[in-house]
Amino acid sequence: MADQELDPSDPSCLYLVSAFLALDSTESLISLSRVCGGGSVTEGVQRFIWDHCLSKAAENFHAPYLKNFLKKLIAEIELNHDLVLDELYEQYAYYMTSLKDDNVVKGRICKCISFLFPAGSSQLPSCPSSGKLVVPLRCSLNMLDGDTGCALWPSSLFLSEFILSFPGLFLNKSCFEVGSGVGLVGICLAHVEASKVILSDGDLSTLMNMKLNLESNNFSIGTNRQERTEYSNTIKCIHLPWESASENELQDFVPDVILGADVIYDPACLPYLVRLLAILLNKKTPSSTKPNDSCQGSLLDSKSMDDKFNGSLQGNANANDNGNGFDANGGKIICNGTSNTGSRKGPVAYIASVIRNIDTFNHFLSLVDQANITITDLTETHKPLNLLPYMQSYDRSNVRLFVLSCK
Repeated sequence: MADQELDPSDPSCLYLVSAFLALDSTESLISLSRVCGGGSVTEGVQRFIWDHCLSKAAENFHAPYLKNFLKKLIAEIELNHDLVLDELYEQYAYYMTSLKDDNVVKGRICKCISFLFPAGSSQLPSCPSSGKLVVPLRCSLNMLDGDTGCALWPSSLFLSEFILSFPGLFLNKSCFEVGSGVGLVGICLAHVEASKVILSDGDLSTLMNMKLNLESNNFSIGTNRQERTEYSNTIKCIHLPWESASENELQDFVPDVILGADVIYDPACLPYLVRLLAILLNKKTPSSTKPNDSCQGSLLDSKSMDDKFNGSLQGNANANDNGNGFDANGGKIICNGTSNTGSRKGPVAYIASVIRNIDTFNHFLSLVDQANITITDLTETHKPLNLLPYMQSYDRSNVRLFVLSCK
């Protein structure tokens, strides 16, 4: 079979390598392999996979993943009655004999997330000269073992795309993330030159893994909460259990921007989360409150949620940014207040979340209302660039973006 040598810079090939480094689903890799070959996994595609993916995989590149990929790749090639490269057979045979039991998967693995800026993005301050930002991350292999804090959640990917797409919202701003997980959002904040980046998590194991991720991305780590000296390559990491965080230590940070990705999930934790957000937004949570009838976001069912979120939203995500995180056209206020979001001042919080349980989200809205915080849906008015076009396992359509501020 005489195949023309594939160009690694060709978008289809770039997507394939990026998906491989991100350890995306094997189904995604097979699909991208077909695209590279014009519909089938040709010999040229196999050679490209060997040269640019498999032969460069480190010894700790999670052999069970490679074994599964090779198994499905070979099956795909044989199904089309094409020849399989000897190297692929030999590598698969090696994994077959060397891996005794890959059914029980524990520990963590390194994924490299490549943010690929589309053509025409060179004027965007966050766009590297190469058009690609690669972030290596240690992530959990098995969340069933309680390692959810080290998983790479879709809202974290979405919030990272948002930061890189709208760098002006974070430039020279003091940023504080709650529930920082693997640290991806913080790395993107540092990339767009936030003046200060403070990452927090309540789990010590997650915090330790986060620090390793920051170090592997060439950031020095600050841990002293009282430390005031900041450097451009420094990100602070702090242990911050929501339920025990004191008002004094939270008010000491005084951030311009608060961020959170997939933090609206546990009803028991939500009162602590809202209290934390209220303090960081410079608004104390009342000690005794009752639901306010002005809250327009008490969503009773899935249909109500769709009606609230999927109405006609107007505005250009890039137009007339007033510097405080809001577009002059604004988004759709779903709780507390009816004034134009462009008039809001003071700190803001960006929360990206997949709404998995409507009752849990309603509970969050109720608590936000009691704390006199306005929450606005920006999902349609502030759409980020698609910087992860190769990651087929990432469904950005399920993620909602909200901005919160005090009334």
